[in-house]
Amino acid sequence: MLTARRPPSDLHDDPLTIAMRPPDTETEAERRFRLQKEAEAKRISEAIDEELRVEKKIWDKKKQDIRLLLLGQAESGKSTLQKQFQLIYNPESLEQERISWRSIVYFNIARSVKHILEVLELYGDSAEDDALESSDNSSNEQVARRHVSTKRPAPTGPVAGSSAGPSRIPANGSPVSSKSSPSSAKMALVLENQRLIATLRMRLSPLVTAEAMLADKLSGGLRSANPNQSKVLVRRGWQMRAASDAYFGHRASKSADGVDAIDKGALGDGDIVEIVHEVASVLGACKRDVQQLWENEAVQKLIHRRRLRLEESAEYFLHDVMRISSPDYVPDIDDILHARIQTMGVAEHQFDVPLHGRMVTWHLYDVGGARGQRHTWVPYFDDANAIIFVAPISAFDQYLEEDPRTNRIDDSLQLFTAICSNQLLKNVHLVLFLNKVDILQNKLTAGIQVKKYITSFGDRANDYETVVNYFRAHFNQVHRKTNEKKRVLYSHLTSVVDTKTTRSIIANVRDSIFRDYLKSAALV
Repeated sequence: MLTARRPPSDLHDDPLTIAMRPPDTETEAERRFRLQKEAEAKRISEAIDEELRVEKKIWDKKKQDIRLLLLGQAESGKSTLQKQFQLIYNPESLEQERISWRSIVYFNIARSVKHILEVLELYGDSAEDDALESSDNSSNEQVARRHVSTKRPAPTGPVAGSSAGPSRIPANGSPVSSKSSPSSAKMALVLENQRLIATLRMRLSPLVTAEAMLADKLSGGLRSANPNQSKVLVRRGWQMRAASDAYFGHRASKSADGVDAIDKGALGDGDIVEIVHEVASVLGACKRDVQQLWENEAVQKLIHRRRLRLEESAEYFLHDVMRISSPDYVPDIDDILHARIQTMGVAEHQFDVPLHGRMVTWHLYDVGGARGQRHTWVPYFDDANAIIFVAPISAFDQYLEEDPRTNRIDDSLQLFTAICSNQLLKNVHLVLFLNKVDILQNKLTAGIQVKKYITSFGDRANDYETVVNYFRAHFNQVHRKTNEKKRVLYSHLTSVVDTKTTRSIIANVRDSIFRDYLKSAALV
């Protein structure tokens, strides 16, 4: 039978008590000093205990927070989706940074104008070379072709809005009369348009110069190491660099989403606010020239023949240039959703979302999607609750800027495969946004053939339903092959610039994430 010795009833025999017992020779002064030190040690110990209790409370609350990652390649629509979340759950912050988006809108317009002029120069300020191919091979046509392919002439002839004479003088010096052949008349129109574009080029040169200045200030001198990367990159918190004093004050401690603001005094010489005002003045002075360039027949033909490819927001802003160039212009919500700038790194946004009468904090992480930035995603995988993967299925005819040999749809599928097979993300709630379906619809309506760029598409019908189902099937197949834990894939067809539709989709996504969240918390 096992027996245990009872502890001594007299604690005075405890060795620790004996060791801490004051000596019998302790004086009154030594006693007061000892008690003072014991009181200080007790205070420090209680303070540490309180800090630990506070930290545990914070940690317990953080465990209840939801961490949502927005993943996908660059220009897939992640930042626009983040703005939609911000518009629904934290509209005040979007309102506060509204004025700062003015600089991005101006930059998008100036960059589009610059690109249009560069492409026009590449094609000799004309899009008529293909049109003339259907004409006969007369000498007049050959002269016209030579002039179309050479450098633009000096702006010496009449331009739009001026009084035109009864005849035009082409470069060979021969007047074109009303009895000239159709090809000669067409050649004269080509040369006339070349002179018009040359004039517009000269008048728009201040806006092109302003684009470079604005790009430099927005990026803060940040440059991509990839020689194929021409996009302007900005660091997170750029809104504070572009905000006006009237909205944010000369110094601010926090940006709208809690990011430490950048002291305007640290911006270097040439405050960005002054540059934005200067660009606004330049745009106001040449707004009709921008409109005339955008509506020019040669520009529209280059776009139709896919020789001129602008950013997806270009048409939206160039079409509204008269409104945007007004002196009191402030971007509205649609402007902010269409504005495009590529961010560097990972930006965190916090929203309080209601759940059964209480608020749950969502941490939304908007990541840079370029290939060189994808390594920055990994530290956020550990405690992620949900992922929205954004795949732009309208990009079937586009290639990566970092690697012109890789189709953007192929890159999205490869990236989705990596996300689905990552062991850290096996239990994460997964949502797929097949985005930019509005642009896809427009491309298919314009007659662009998917099989020309995606050979596996074969001879399927080139209509919206067939194409969407084809791409959806490929993403579903990737998920099935890597789905070891029978995770459900929630997929949606989206156009995240459409506020009404996206609001409804976000509500569905929120509910599905909350269901998984409650199950994991053993509450249902």
